[in-house]
Order: sequence, then structure tokens, then C-alpha cells
Amino acid sequence: MTVERPDAFTAATERFLSHLSAERRVSPNTVLAYRRDLGQLGAHARAELGRAPELGDLSRTLLRGWLGRLARDRSPVTLARKIAAVRTWCRFLVRRGELLEDPTALLGTPRIHRKFPVFLGPEPAGRLVEAPTTGGSAVTPREAPAALLRDRAMFELLYGSGLRVGELVALDLGDLSADLDEVRVLGKGRKERVVPIGSVAARAMAEYLAFRAELAHPNEGSLDPDAVFVSRRGARLGARRVQQLVTRYGAFAVGRPDLHPHALRHSCATHLLEGGADLRAIQELLGHQSLSTTQRYTHLSLERLLAAYDAAHPLARRRRAAR
Repeated sequence: MTVERPDAFTAATERFLSHLSAERRVSPNTVLAYRRDLGQLGAHARAELGRAPELGDLSRTLLRGWLGRLARDRSPVTLARKIAAVRTWCRFLVRRGELLEDPTALLGTPRIHRKFPVFLGPEPAGRLVEAPTTGGSAVTPREAPAALLRDRAMFELLYGSGLRVGELVALDLGDLSADLDEVRVLGKGRKERVVPIGSVAARAMAEYLAFRAELAHPNEGSLDPDAVFVSRRGARLGARRVQQLVTRYGAFAVGRPDLHPHALRHSCATHLLEGGADLRAIQELLGHQSLSTTQRYTHLSLERLLAAYDAAHPLARRRRAAR
């Protein structure tokens, strides 16, 4: 039986994806997104050319045609992400000498109106974090007391240490320091960082860990030997369940059913900045690769400052009256 060899376009894509995984150590989800975007481009090229595309077929005309088709039902954010994926791939091919020039060099990027991240003020954030142990039975009446302690500990880490939900659910017991004052986190791009745990969060973690064994499977008695946070059946808790819990407690504690785990991370960064923390320190805590990602919190704080000025300053009130 003969095995059909991949065309040059597909083979170049696979070399690029292998490079991302092995050398740049990007996450599997990111590799999957690149595969999907480049696969869509390949399908478009094949349909336009009526044959298997070659690398020499890559041109601004071909790319603009592909993006024009996508623009009919895709958002500017999606288009920008796909352009970035193709641009990274083409630069990889140019570096390897497989392309003579980069067809994306003069390709425009759609204008994106970035929304400010969702966050809470210090007082509502505190109410949300404490909700599992102050009124959790009203939200999840069938949950065991150990599960309520677990929820409190999770919320403390999301808000107190600014963890991503994926980082939170991936934590193993071996990642925690003996004194529970820091935790080793594997972030995006498989980059490891050590994050401090505040004293309040450390107490919440200690209380939960003391009762963690009570979350073993009720019938089988099984309990994940590694996972920090486990379900009522003793298995590692998933990100989706954490999202559901934040939404549920958000509606109960602060009247915000639109909240998600990232809102606690955003709140952490915003409150640290407003408290005088150095931007570089916040970048290191959150595991941001680029400082520009962290700097959006400076814009957020500036917006809040301007809003407070407009609402309270006498000169601002005088300007409004003169309009």
C-alpha cells in the first residue's frame, strides 16, 4: 500500500508546529490554534488554485483573498490572531530559507478596540473570596464542608496570588512549599515561576488541606494522590467547574453573574498597582511574557482616576455646569 506524501504546504506547516512544540515549548492549545489557522489557509489556497499549494504560491494576493472571505463572519480580534499566526509561520520559513520574502510584511492588521478587563473593587472582591465559608451552603447546599473550604482556598489563590484558572487546577501537592507561603506554577509556554501566597490565603489553604481527604470518592474511596484541588469524587478539579463556581458565588456574593476566574486575577493586578506595587513585580507575579500586557492595568487605573475626578472634583463639576 502506498502512503500519500503531504504536499509542500502541509509539510512546511508540520515542521513549524514541531518547532513550536519542541523548541519554543508553547502550550498544546497554542499549537492546536496554529494548526487550525494554517489548515484553513491551506484549504483556501487549494480551492483557489485547484491543486495542492506550494510555498511559492504564498502571496499578499492569496492572503488578502483568504482574509476577505473570513471577514464576512469573523471579528477583527479573530482576524488579527489569524494574521499573527500566518506572519509567525512565514517568518519561520524565511529564516529557514524556504521562502525568499515574507508575504505578510505589508499585510495590514484590523483595528481592534480592546475592552478593559473585568475586575472587582477591593470590598466586593473580599466578599466573593470569603463567600464559600460565610454563606456557601446557600449557594451549593449539597456541598460537603471540605468542598466549601476548597472553594475558599481556590478563590484566595486566584485573587491573592493572581493565578490563571489553568494554573490553579494543574497544581500538585508537591508544588506547595512546606510553610504554604509560596507555590510553584507552570504557566503559559510551560514557563515555571514561584508565586508568593499571602498569610490569609495560606491559612485558607491549610484549613482546606486538613480536610482534603474527605473529598475522596464516596463509594470507591479513591483520591487523586497529586492534585491540590479535587472534586467530591476525589478526582482533579477541572477549569470548567471552577468557572461555574466563580459565576455562582459572584451572583450570590456581589450580584455579578458575569464573573469568571480571570476577573479575580485582573482584580489582583489592579489592586496591587493601585497599592503602589512596581509594574515589573506585577509582571513577574502574573507570569506575563511582555510588560505591555501588564501595562494595560495602568490604563485601567487611569480610567478609574479620571472617572473619580469627573465625579468629585469641583473644577470638573464646574465644567459640566457650563456645558
